[in-house]
Amino acid sequence: MKVSFEQVLFTEKLKPEVLKCSVDEFIFKVTEVAHKLEIIPDQLMAVIELETGGTFDPAITNSLGYTGLIQFGSAAAKEVGTTRDKLRKMNACEQLDYVYLYLKKYRGRMINLSNIYLAVFFPVAIGKPLNWTFETSTLKAEKVALWNPLFDINKDSKIQVWEVKKKLMQRIPDQYKHIV
Repeated sequence: MKVSFEQVLFTEKLKPEVLKCSVDEFIFKVTEVAHKLEIIPDQLMAVIELETGGTFDPAITNSLGYTGLIQFGSAAAKEVGTTRDKLRKMNACEQLDYVYLYLKKYRGRMINLSNIYLAVFFPVAIGKPLNWTFETSTLKAEKVALWNPLFDINKDSKIQVWEVKKKLMQRIPDQYKHIV
């Protein structure tokens, strides 16, 4: 399957020296993984774009140690049969296999961009109402907001689904908003 550069969101940000594989190969793999997950390739690209800060760097690691195209934590890496260190050493095309392995359990529930992103960021929030607050019995809302200040739009020390959705949509170019 050949996919044109112009057909996929954020291709202008892709650099082979960062991906450590060809741009064409990466686009093909994103398309393949998205189809297996029953989502739109642009949606997967939007999630990866946000999680890598627009770099698409498979080795990118945040201050909390989360790494890669969807910022795998140690538990998520273990769940898909690898480690964060091994993920950091992979090229972007190889790492997409692990993105698929992680997301496949949510297939059928990822009905829009917000739910796809929530599957990566905070899976328990999938399908929750816009005013739902990100917290669990072991993780307080204030801690979630402290670790993810980008999403605490109103600076109330908690993150709600509407805030994540708004930040996601702010990153999408206008000509793609109808797709995602």
